[in-house]
Amino acid sequence: MLRELWIKNLAIIDDLRVRFDAGLNVLTGETGAGKTIIIDALSLALGSRAQSDLVRAGEKEAIVQAYFEIERDSKLPDIGIDISHDLILRRSISLTGKSRAYINDTMVNIQSLSEIGKFLVDIHGQHEHQSLMSVDTHRLLLDAYGRLCDHIEKVESLYHEVQILKKESGELTQKVKERAHRLDLLRFQIHEIDTASLIQGEKEELIEEKKVLSNLSRLNELTEGAYSMLYGSEGSCMEKFSSVVSKVREMASIDQRISNTLNVLESALPLIEDAVISLRGCKDKYNIEPEKLTQIEERLELIKRLERKYGEAIDTILQYRVEAEKELKGIELSDERLDMIEAELKVKEEMLLNAAFSLSEKRKKIARKIEELVENELRELAFGNAEFRIDISQEALTSHGLDRVEFMFSANPGEPPKPLVKIASGGELSRVMLALKGILADVDNIPILIFDEVDAGIGGKTAESVGMKLKTISNKHQVLCTTHLPQIAYLGDFHIKIEKRQKDGRVCVEVTELSGKERQNEIARMLSGRITEVSLKHARELLGSTQ
Repeated sequence: MLRELWIKNLAIIDDLRVRFDAGLNVLTGETGAGKTIIIDALSLALGSRAQSDLVRAGEKEAIVQAYFEIERDSKLPDIGIDISHDLILRRSISLTGKSRAYINDTMVNIQSLSEIGKFLVDIHGQHEHQSLMSVDTHRLLLDAYGRLCDHIEKVESLYHEVQILKKESGELTQKVKERAHRLDLLRFQIHEIDTASLIQGEKEELIEEKKVLSNLSRLNELTEGAYSMLYGSEGSCMEKFSSVVSKVREMASIDQRISNTLNVLESALPLIEDAVISLRGCKDKYNIEPEKLTQIEERLELIKRLERKYGEAIDTILQYRVEAEKELKGIELSDERLDMIEAELKVKEEMLLNAAFSLSEKRKKIARKIEELVENELRELAFGNAEFRIDISQEALTSHGLDRVEFMFSANPGEPPKPLVKIASGGELSRVMLALKGILADVDNIPILIFDEVDAGIGGKTAESVGMKLKTISNKHQVLCTTHLPQIAYLGDFHIKIEKRQKDGRVCVEVTELSGKERQNEIARMLSGRITEVSLKHARELLGSTQ
């Protein structure tokens, strides 16, 4: 609900606060008093286009701020700002034409302001924010009026299932096209790795063995020298050591205290003998055929080549082989999977078409009903020969079906109905909107409706019908209506009078909340152009009829 509108330095308004209430809010006043400026100000707060000439002469900027009370179940778009309770939309316009927008004191772009505004307020007249001017809204309102939610959800669900299947089918089809080349490549790679018969840890062992083989001459030389010094030559270490042990043994037979030394020497003797045997074995081990080194180098080169292709280290190469085999099996199964997908897709597409055609038939039946109801409403709003049609044409299948829904209207007999968006007259357009809102009020979620110049060109009984329609709609929406007709004004739940005044030598706009005698006087003025006993009596009768 719109609670307050604050306007500062806009056009002829210097500083003005306008309060609103629930139900039907009527704004009255002489022609040119400033009623339209107030509606324009609210439109600016909702994100409409701003121009620098709107700034009051002599001022640097104009400010418009609208305060709304938000109900808990309001479905407003998520723009990253907490708007769960009260909502303040503010707009400032500078002399240079630049403007700034704020939502709850957080600066936003105009698009965000406009997005919120479209969910809050519908302004009908020669203004923006006319939701029924959007063809997409026509379909949404028709569907909501016909309670088609379940049918639409079925179409949406099938549509998304079909899109998923089409995507998978396309990917598999593309994979099949690449299949032959990829299969050959994967099979070659697997065969190449298998043929290599790689063993984990093999590379490290080969590197170590290559190091040995590359130094065979030196190893043989060192082995021969060590063996000769230790055992093979005259006066070797082994021979001298044995002589030492023999002498110490003789000493121990004389002096028992030498026994420990003898034990150490005797325990070292087997170790020396083991070393001799090991060195003798080395002499045989290092006597290797020369081609062995060539074989090892070729093996290491093979591993290096595979590493360049499939990744560093044998573990990585073997893992690549596992993944390649998995992909190979997947490709080999792709033909079978593609057949299954295409069969399922065919079934789902048929189900989707049936659901879309069924939804379309229901829409057409509901459209005929709405046409009849709206034409009845229009006859009561001084459109005796008006024609209202809902054009449903087939378009490309989407998640909401096959239908393009558009409201068509003709005010004059003999003229074919034209798209509602091409109606030029503000008053005429407002009455068409009023008729539609009367029919669709239960399903329209926009909480605040504004009718500007809804009474243009009407009077008498038609004016009463317009007033009663506004009153009925205000039971479910907050309604703001600018009017010159007492037949509409007396039905208001909250009455605001707009006047021009002279202040400090300049024109400004003043707002007065009317009740009691003041309201009676305003209705009397609207009835006859001036306040007389006759017009006051008639005003009392009108106001008394609403009690």
